[in-house]
Amino acid sequence: SKYEKDVAIEEIDGLQLVKKLAKNMEEMFHKKSEAVRRLVEAAEDAYLKHEFDADLQYEYFNAVLINERDEEGNYLELGKEFILVPNDHFNNLPVNISLSDVQVPTNMYNKDPAIVNGVYWSESLNKVFVDNFDRDPSLIWQYFGSAKGFFRQYPGIKWEPDENGVIAFDCRNRKWYIQAATSPKDVVILVDVSGSMKGLRLTIAKQTVSSILDTLGDDDFFNIIAYNEELHYVEPCLNGTLVQADRANKEHFREHLDKLFAKGIGMLDIALNEAFNMLNEVRQGSICSQAIMLITDGAVDTYDTIFAKYNWPDRKVRIFTYLIGREAAFADNLKWMACANKGFFTQISTLADVQENVMEYLHVLSRPKVIDQEHDVVWTEAYVDSTGLVLMTTVAMPVFSKQNETRSKGILLGVVGTDVPVKELLKTIPKYKLGIHGYAFAITNNGYILTHPELRPLYEEGKKRRKPNYSSVDLSEVEWEDRDDVVSDVSYCNTDLHPEHRQMTQLEAIKRYLTGKEPLLQCDKELIQEVLFDAVVSAPIEAYWTSLALNKSENSDKGVEVAFLGTRTGLSRINLFVGPEQDFLTAEDKENIFNADHFPLWYRRAAEQIPGSFVYSIPFSTVTFPFSVSSVIQHLILFRILYAVLPMLTSRFFFFFAMPIAQRLKQTLEPCDTEYPAFVSEQAKIIALYAFQNTQMNSGHLNAVLRRSLLNYIIHNESLKCERLKSQKIRRRPESCHGFHPEENARECGGVPGLTAKPPFVLLPLLLTIFSR
Repeated sequence: SKYEKDVAIEEIDGLQLVKKLAKNMEEMFHKKSEAVRRLVEAAEDAYLKHEFDADLQYEYFNAVLINERDEEGNYLELGKEFILVPNDHFNNLPVNISLSDVQVPTNMYNKDPAIVNGVYWSESLNKVFVDNFDRDPSLIWQYFGSAKGFFRQYPGIKWEPDENGVIAFDCRNRKWYIQAATSPKDVVILVDVSGSMKGLRLTIAKQTVSSILDTLGDDDFFNIIAYNEELHYVEPCLNGTLVQADRANKEHFREHLDKLFAKGIGMLDIALNEAFNMLNEVRQGSICSQAIMLITDGAVDTYDTIFAKYNWPDRKVRIFTYLIGREAAFADNLKWMACANKGFFTQISTLADVQENVMEYLHVLSRPKVIDQEHDVVWTEAYVDSTGLVLMTTVAMPVFSKQNETRSKGILLGVVGTDVPVKELLKTIPKYKLGIHGYAFAITNNGYILTHPELRPLYEEGKKRRKPNYSSVDLSEVEWEDRDDVVSDVSYCNTDLHPEHRQMTQLEAIKRYLTGKEPLLQCDKELIQEVLFDAVVSAPIEAYWTSLALNKSENSDKGVEVAFLGTRTGLSRINLFVGPEQDFLTAEDKENIFNADHFPLWYRRAAEQIPGSFVYSIPFSTVTFPFSVSSVIQHLILFRILYAVLPMLTSRFFFFFAMPIAQRLKQTLEPCDTEYPAFVSEQAKIIALYAFQNTQMNSGHLNAVLRRSLLNYIIHNESLKCERLKSQKIRRRPESCHGFHPEENARECGGVPGLTAKPPFVLLPLLLTIFSR
């Protein structure tokens, strides 16, 4: 054709391409980190110049009270007028891009002197927030989470209480805060379940454990042991083992907490021995800080012989003690244990006391980092934001006191951070540069998907790794969205950088870029060139499709209803072979559109086959309740037949069906295999269990077979669950560890005025060491 002389095959150097993409991502990381670093410097300078005033009166913008009026029409205290304007860059939420405002948890007094002073000196962050946004318009939320509990957020936004009128959000519980404030930790939680812990005390103890779990993240490891005369691992399968504190594992342990009940006598010595042995023999853990959390209503001894055996003189394991209840008969012993082991003691009398008292241990663990003045940059694992719509990560840094008189105490002022949507990270790795070029397909009226044998890809995409079902994932595990019902926009042009471009569609932006009418518009020149190239070279297929449509009667036996072409640059061509009165496309079909940031399942399935081969997609109907038991048995028998014939099938064909019982083929997935979640149906498990529980058949043999199969399935499933708990996500450990510092002031351990006298030959050297610091 006339274009052939302008077309050439270009060999791509994969190594150079990866290096270039890595450099682009590194530059983006650096840009976000520098924005956070400027906030750290501003906050530390502002605090250094501030003098605490217990009587300070300061009218700040409270995020819950802003724009609220009383019955007489006057603005509430801390709730004066705060201009809010919807902004599409911030999910179209009403925001104030000139000012930040402050959120205070409901359980805290918003005019507490510590909070008012913190809000006052942190007001200087406003100008840095605005300056950062001017420098990098792709920034979204920026914030400062204070160690005192308040949260300053930019741009300013109104916070709405829940249905109970409560704002439960506490910034100190967020992963970005905890990861920036402390080093990774191994934690063993000991819960007293002796008879004296009945009733409210046990309820408070369970809530304390739950609050501690809130403060643990994916870099941390933990286990929970309940004790009376015996040890009771909350999860028996994890006897003597630490487990990663990811969301799923923590929720699993919370469910088991409800099963605890109080009885018998508390034997704390047995529990302490078990905890120290577990930490000393840890094979899988954070390999940094270690702590034992003791939750009890009393201790009859200080157990100094156990500490002398396992923890002195280095005191590598910190002891944090939580006295449950209003009585203080055994308070001295618990205080002593904490102070003698570089920990902290608190007393929790009510449920309302739990959260604030639990937070104290984070301040202790942050001391070595503060004394070292190590402003480690932390990138959190990816997580879904509060809207449930956006996958993002957070870059955060700790803020320290630089006042000399507080240096040895290691005072953490808080943590600053900014959110970064994962899609922003992926923009630095344009998907069109990696992998498949294009395929053409046709959907028949029988539901098959066919590839046109004359269309070959320019090169094949390497198979993706199997992706686990993470609630949060390490950044190294982030992949492109695999859902077929989500259509994302292809970023040919970056319309976020300048406000005047934000209303443009991508098509309009491309036109303006090509005509040179918008010199400030930043577009991906290479991507635009490639999509134009695809448009030119794929144009002849339109003529082929047109000829098929004109000769429809001759091709009626083929049953083709629609044909479509997709290329990796986002170009789609669609041709209907039915009349307008036959609207066969469902809403899901119409959403299943192809573009450069989203490869639908039909595209990926075909892309991984040998060029020129056919791919068949066989739909199956969903079984719904109610249904007859006989139909269930028929399903199960059918599945057994399929299991029997599967080994004889060629691997080039894929049959998708539900496999509910234990005979599911064991398949070992290699690192480059792809596992599509659509191939597994939980419906079948429900059907099988329903049959197991409700079958009233006379066929004893079949019934016995079913019961045996399902029992094997259940046992196998429990074994898998335990193995999953023990497994950990592969994560790169943080580059630094701040577990201890020789200048740390160990006397800051809960306001203890003195320690209970103990035998001098054991404690005198220790006490001299403690109080000499």
